[in-house]
Amino acid sequence: MIVSKNGIALIQQFESLRLQAYPDPKSGGAPWTIGWGHTGPEVKPGMSCTPEQAGAWLSAELARVALSITGAVHVVLTQNQFDALASLIYNVGPGGSQKDGIIRLRSGQPSTLLRLLNNGDYAGAAAQFLRWDSPGSTVQAGLQRRRAAEKALFERAA
Repeated sequence: MIVSKNGIALIQQFESLRLQAYPDPKSGGAPWTIGWGHTGPEVKPGMSCTPEQAGAWLSAELARVALSITGAVHVVLTQNQFDALASLIYNVGPGGSQKDGIIRLRSGQPSTLLRLLNNGDYAGAAAQFLRWDSPGSTVQAGLQRRRAAEKALFERAA
């Protein structure tokens, strides 16, 4: 599967296009972000991009997100479920040794969301979306709106 136009629209609704690099709202610094929520070691203060470059970064990152979903999810997903997971992973990351994420925690264990989903507990997995909202941070309210939209999409019939 690939992220659909609806999934891309959801991501763009919450990321918004920024042609000048800006600091992470939580840290006030790294990771710096540009385009449609693009981060990486090449993104530095003062950097700018074109809308075309922002679109290219988004496409490349969504391809990686899609691969992470298809490699980790072992149950059948609707397009809406896939798109909701893609939006969540695009924002939080898949995780791994340095950072907790939707696919893997720092411990190497799967996240509760992934474990529930792979056990066929779609409702339990949907409820987990709301847990990824960075409690107590300056961005919590925005993340709560995003997670509610992702959860609603995940639960929507295809």
